Amino acid sequence: MKYNTCMLNRMGWLVAFVVAACSQSPSNQDAPEEWQPLFNGKDLAGWDIKIAGHPLNDNYKNTFRVDSGIVRVKYDEYDSFRGKFGHLYYNKPLSYYKVRFQYRFMGNQIPGAPGWGALNSGVMVHSQLAASVELNQDFPVSLEAQLLAAPPGEERTTGNICTPGTLVHMGDTLRKEHCINSTSKSYPVGRWVNAVIEVYGDSLVRHIIEGDTVLTYTRPLIGGGFVSPDHDWKDARIDNFQYWLDRENTPLKEGYIALQAESQPVDFRNMELLNLVGCMDKASKKYRPWFVKSDGACRD
Repeated sequence: MKYNTCMLNRMGWLVAFVVAACSQSPSNQDAPEEWQPLFNGKDLAGWDIKIAGHPLNDNYKNTFRVDSGIVRVKYDEYDSFRGKFGHLYYNKPLSYYKVRFQYRFMGNQIPGAPGWGALNSGVMVHSQLAASVELNQDFPVSLEAQLLAAPPGEERTTGNICTPGTLVHMGDTLRKEHCINSTSKSYPVGRWVNAVIEVYGDSLVRHIIEGDTVLTYTRPLIGGGFVSPDHDWKDARIDNFQYWLDRENTPLKEGYIALQAESQPVDFRNMELLNLVGCMDKASKKYRPWFVKSDGACRD
């Protein structure tokens, strides 16, 4: 087919118009995102501590501490682990948000801990409230972005998903495994690793490691026993397990962020939150209408 010069000029003008129109952005697209620090750099204000076997905010043997702006999980005052699984909870509930941070593993695992806890920690999202965690309960009902380091000569993914008291979908499949590996690279002990967790209510969660999306899952639910269908709620040392049984298959829409103390020294720094609730408010710097188009996951 042949085109005359006039037709080509008109087509060129039309293409230029379409490109220009598509490149136009919403008025707030270039506005800075409202990331906020989650720690004040000095202490643990705004966070709650729960360690198995101890009451709320008993920071047993100074497990959680702040040092030069770094939040540290330390065991130098312990002689043995003795099942003291702990979590540090941000004290505000969240539903649609992004959290970004850096982490690194340091030192040796505390004696008396399970082998699987070596070079292993995590950041829990959509967690139950710290005050609702029972006295002897090891882990909160939550979605865990599992963080791992690789020993020398070994390969280990990080940014995996573990599911204490929860289930997730991948594609159309309900996954019942307790932990599912990501596609991340391996990172050694002592290296700071950049991580982002994107959480969109009960629709979508993404784990991003060093800028790469390494795991995506959808439609999180309460349920699945505690660590697998073969291990019931009592295995988590939960006395009131009937409460959770009555809520099985309930969509997990919101909850709390928690940092894990699982027997391995680990550091966190530069932890920041981008709260996406309100991103359809045109008067706000949070206005991001394209979140709806890309994720179906923005909420007023």
